[in-house]
Amino acid sequence: MTPSTSSLNAVRRAGDLAALTAGEVVDVLVVGLGATGAGVALDAASRGLSVAAVDAHDLAFGTSRWSSKLVHGGLRYLASGQLGVAHESAVERGVLMAHTAPHLVRALPFVLPLTPLVSGSAAALAMAGMRAGDLLRLSARTRRSVLPRPRRLSAVETLRLVPALRSYGLRGGILSWDGQLADDARLVTAIARTAAAHGARILTRCRALALTGDGADVRDEQTGAEHAIRARAVINATGVWAGELAPGVRLRPSRGTHLVLRAETLGAPLAGLHLPVPGTTGRFALVLPQDDGRVYVGLTDEPADAPIPDVPQPTEAEIGFLLDIVDSALEVPVRRADVAGAFAGLRPLLDGPGGRTADLSRRHAVLTGRNGVVTVVGGKLTTYRRMAQDAVDAAIEARGLSAGPCRTARLPLVGAAPELGRLTAPARLVRRYGAEATAVAALAAADPALAEPVAPGSATIGAELVWAVLHEGALDESDLLDRRTRVGLVPADRRAALPAARRALAHAPTAAGPR
Repeated sequence: MTPSTSSLNAVRRAGDLAALTAGEVVDVLVVGLGATGAGVALDAASRGLSVAAVDAHDLAFGTSRWSSKLVHGGLRYLASGQLGVAHESAVERGVLMAHTAPHLVRALPFVLPLTPLVSGSAAALAMAGMRAGDLLRLSARTRRSVLPRPRRLSAVETLRLVPALRSYGLRGGILSWDGQLADDARLVTAIARTAAAHGARILTRCRALALTGDGADVRDEQTGAEHAIRARAVINATGVWAGELAPGVRLRPSRGTHLVLRAETLGAPLAGLHLPVPGTTGRFALVLPQDDGRVYVGLTDEPADAPIPDVPQPTEAEIGFLLDIVDSALEVPVRRADVAGAFAGLRPLLDGPGGRTADLSRRHAVLTGRNGVVTVVGGKLTTYRRMAQDAVDAAIEARGLSAGPCRTARLPLVGAAPELGRLTAPARLVRRYGAEATAVAALAAADPALAEPVAPGSATIGAELVWAVLHEGALDESDLLDRRTRVGLVPADRRAALPAARRALAHAPTAAGPR
């Protein structure tokens, strides 16, 4: 798979849109280009179906970029009795880590610190839960070399991993492992580009106005022109907005908020933290170190009232709630002024019984409307591939399409390759671009200005922005800073990086070729 076949850029978008609006009929039209929608496009295209996928905004514009950046093994769902969801999560985690995206997902150690707030019985229960999670790993056939076994830690070992913890009364910790994404939006970009390499037409800034079983009316958000796209099957994968295009679908979105801290604020932790949420059983807040000098702290689970915003906003109450939990375990409190940024996402939960959104099932559902439109909702980032498989299966059956079997459980995404450790490129680029890291590094080597950070203290360099314009479908500054890279999670960094983003856009290819 070469960049030329998988590349997304303004020129390819224009050509794909022209073909579709000139009367081309595709087998499958996908609406929504988050993880699930991009996954549907890849699943269908890799089965030999012709595919178009549209999004009103950009790749990973909605919920998919607001996750905890984790590939969960399903332990939480096991604890709540959702055995099927737990096993499915563990299986899909193994698929991502071992087969489809090993360059984007790594094992992250987590510590549950045994503070005075964690009783002996609670610690024993937590250890039993971690061992049950290891049995999930075993049932999913994920090798122990990929995810090590849980174990007890001494107080000294615990503080070595997380120096900012309060040492007084610390009895040690429980070490466990889960999957961590280099970035959720990068995963979506890789899925969409892999779909493009299999022939899918990927169209951002193309809003679906109305759906039928035979296609959609769409509007090019760049020009305002309206068109009809014809298809033999239509799949609605718009997440929390699914009910706007399929009125019979009832969702109860919940908001999950995260804080963004500088790593030095927490003493540059080497492991994540599980911190018990007061007044609950088996519910934890997470402290999640990233590879870019930041740490995320999350997350909340609050009902989200309609109307659904394009970009959800954290509330001060949620920020204060998370700070209180973190401060319960730290030697030095984290103050509001230490919060460099915050973000919130909306979970597309299918409505059901129960008073709290936290009690709603995370199982996904595939619904076929009377007009033939297939809608996929619910689920979570980890299980996007299985959600996509089920949606395509439903569309094939409902519309009588002829297609091959699902291939995506063993289909490597763009950048995946064996022996990535032998690449002659910076390790951070390898973790984000995989086998394409050498090409990104070559851009920096050819122009020293592109080797510079895009903002003071940022890990992102100018070459990454240019790569995103040439190959990852970035069309404006927001695409570059808020999704292809995550510079924009810290507003101050975003402001500082805007000049670099504007310079990168000058590299946009034209019909005559790259500038």
